[in-house]
Amino acid sequence: MIVQFFSRANCPLCVEGLQTLKLVQEDVTFDIEIVNIEEDDYIHEKYMLMIPVVEKDGVIIQYGNLDYPTLMEHLGS
Repeated sequence: MIVQFFSRANCPLCVEGLQTLKLVQEDVTFDIEIVNIEEDDYIHEKYMLMIPVVEKDGVIIQYGNLDYPTLMEHLGS
């Protein structure tokens, strides 16, 4: 399973969110694809006010303040 993590440089909330996602990854097997929203105009426009964003199979799992229980609920099943 591949989980996309949308973020950008100099985003403290993104750093914290990635740490939370990696904690979930310790309990559930998946790969993280980190996407810098500043490298694609469409993605930047779509997610610039939402980052960090976690997406699986094109569906947003969570954005903004990421938390372990919500991520685990969606990625653990």
